[in-house]
Amino acid sequence: MNVTELDRDDGIRILKLEGRMDLDGADVIRKQLSAATTGHGLRVILDLAEVNFMSSIGIGMIVRLAQSVQKRNGNLVLLDPQSVVWMVLERTHIPEIISVHLKLEDALVAVRGEPLKPAGGTA
Repeated sequence: MNVTELDRDDGIRILKLEGRMDLDGADVIRKQLSAATTGHGLRVILDLAEVNFMSSIGIGMIVRLAQSVQKRNGNLVLLDPQSVVWMVLERTHIPEIISVHLKLEDALVAVRGEPLKPAGGTA
């Protein structure tokens, strides 16, 4: 699993993930993702276009990242999951708590919006 960071001029950070988000993959990127999502008021797009597998470990990592960013008054959205990853996201109801977009333009608009609702749907 690899992570590529891109900081845009508008302050939005794009994290492009590549590989398998399973136990081994998550262990490889855990510290890098944590460091890349530290800070107040961050706007983060997690690009999943090159993630070809996602286990419950990957889902848990994404939820924890989103919660961490949201607690610091930021926002995290997901971009362009492959169909196999989209099915996992849907089955675990992730789109109900984390915004998922197929196009970068839509993700950019969404990430600039209001901070995420906390997991569980409470304000």
